Amino acid sequence: MTETQRAEAGVEPASDPGVARSDERLGRLRRLLGRPADRTALLIWFFWHVATYIYMVLAAPGRTEAPLLDRLTPWDADNFIAIAQYGYDGPPDMSDAPKLVAFFPGLPLLLRDLHWLIPNWSLAIVLVSLVASAVVAVALSRLSDSYRQGTGTWTVLAFFLSPFAVFLLAGYSEAPFLALAIPAWLLARRGRWAAASVCAALASSIRVSGLFLAFGLAVMFLVAENGRQWRKLPWLALPGVPVLAYMVYLWNRTGDLMAWKAAEAQYWGRFPEKPWLVFLNTWNRSIDEVVLRTSYQEEMLAAAVLVALIVWRLVRFRWADVAYLAPQAVALLAMSSFYMSVGRASLLWWPLYLSIGIVGSRRPWVFMAYLAVAVPVMAINVGNFTTGAWVG
Repeated sequence: MTETQRAEAGVEPASDPGVARSDERLGRLRRLLGRPADRTALLIWFFWHVATYIYMVLAAPGRTEAPLLDRLTPWDADNFIAIAQYGYDGPPDMSDAPKLVAFFPGLPLLLRDLHWLIPNWSLAIVLVSLVASAVVAVALSRLSDSYRQGTGTWTVLAFFLSPFAVFLLAGYSEAPFLALAIPAWLLARRGRWAAASVCAALASSIRVSGLFLAFGLAVMFLVAENGRQWRKLPWLALPGVPVLAYMVYLWNRTGDLMAWKAAEAQYWGRFPEKPWLVFLNTWNRSIDEVVLRTSYQEEMLAAAVLVALIVWRLVRFRWADVAYLAPQAVALLAMSSFYMSVGRASLLWWPLYLSIGIVGSRRPWVFMAYLAVAVPVMAINVGNFTTGAWVG
C-alpha cells in the first residue's frame, strides 16, 4: 500500500525506525540534563568557550606564536603538571622545586589518574577545567534558582562574563574547586549535610579555600531554617581531613606542618602584613612596575569589591556567605605583602554572582551596567593571559 492509499484509507503512516531511535536518544539526553535551565546553563558554557577560543586566535598574531595548549598552561598549570609527573620533588632540572609544596595534591592526583586515558599532561589539565566549568555552570544555575526561581541564567551569564573568567579556560585549580564547592553549598541548602561535606572535603584537597567553605557550611548548619540535624554535625569536620592529611605528609617530608605556607612566603611574598601596608605596597607597585600596572590596579579594585560584598552580605544577614567570604578577605588582604591573585580569587565569590544575577533579573539596567564593565575587562584579560602576560 502506497502512502497515498494509506492516507485515503485512514491508516497511520509507518514510523521511521531511524527517526524513532533519534527521538529516543534525544529524550535520554534531555532527561540526563534535567531542567531547561540546566540546558541553558550548558549553552552559555559552550558558547562562552567558543567565543574565548576565537578571541585567543585573533589576539595571537604579533604577540605570540606559542601552541594553543602552551598558552593555556603557564605558571601554576606547569607546577600542577610537574607534581603529577614527578611528585613534590619535581623534575630533576627544577631548581625551585621546594615551592611545589605550596600546591595542594588534589588536582595533581586527578591528573595522574587521568594519564592512562589522556597521555598529554597539558591537554589533560585543560580538559579538567573544561569539564569542571560545565559542572559549575549547571550547579550555579541551580543554586541561584534555589534563592529565586528563574534567575539561574542571569547568574551563570554574570559568572562566565566576569573579568577573570579566563582562569576557567586555563589549566588552573579554580574550575575543579568550584565544581565541588558550589554543589556542596547547594546540597547544604537542601539539608543534605553528608553529601555536602564529602564535596567540601574533595574541594579541600584542591585548595585550602576548602576550609573557608567548611566554615561557611558550619554557619549555614547553625542557622538552618529547616532545622539543625545534630546527628549529622560530625560530617562537617570531614573537609578538614584532606588538609590535615596533607599537613602530616609535609611534616614527614620537611618537619614543618605548615611547609605549604612557608613556601608561599618564600616564593610569592605571602606573609602576614598590616592591611593598610598591603594596600600601600600594591599601590606603589602599580606605579613602579609599568608592565604590571594594569594587573595591580585590577587587584586593588577586586579587593574593594570583596570588602563591599562582605558588607552587603552582612546588611542582608547572610551569615553563611560572610563566614565563607571573611576568611578569604583576611587571607588575601592581610596575609600577603601585596595584593596577589585577589582578582583570580573573585571567581570563588559565588555570592557576588548570585547577587548580580538575582538583582539583575529584576532590574536589567543593573545587569547591563555590570556587563558594560566586566565584558571588556574579561576580553582584555583573555587576550593578555593567553599571549603571555600575567593577569589576576
